[in-house]
Amino acid sequence: MGNIIHIDKDILSGTPVFWGTRVPVKNLFDYLETQASIDDFLADFDTVKKEQVICVLELSHKS
Repeated sequence: MGNIIHIDKDILSGTPVFWGTRVPVKNLFDYLETQASIDDFLADFDTVKKEQVICVLELSHKS
C-alpha cells in the first residue's frame, strides 16, 4: 500500500485524513472507541479502503 495518511493545510485545516479522501483518521478511532466495527466504519466512509484502515491500526500499534 502506498500512501495512507495525508496532511495538507488546505484539506480540513491540516487534519490528518485517509489518503485520497477527506475522512479524518480520528474518525476511525472514534468509531472503535464506541465498540463499532471496522466494517461499520467502512460502510459509513466508503471512500476509505480496508487496507488503509489496517495500515493505520498497525502504525498506531507500533507507536
